[in-house]
Amino acid sequence: MRNIMTISLPLPLTTVVEKEVKRGNYASKSEFFRYLLRQWMEGKLGHELDQSRKEIQQGKGKLLKSLTDLR
Repeated sequence: MRNIMTISLPLPLTTVVEKEVKRGNYASKSEFFRYLLRQWMEGKLGHELDQSRKEIQQGKGKLLKSLTDLR
């Protein structure tokens, strides 16, 4: 199921989105923003993984024996 979300952008940003769609880089304005959101989510996950690696290297990590240990 999809939800509709309305956003407002200043003209320079609107122009960028419209140009990218017109060039065929994205099928629609919605696809442009879905792509950006996915990239942001991947970046956030990558950052969290880096933080976890640092914690493990510093001896602050927790050894999980099962998924119930995540609680």
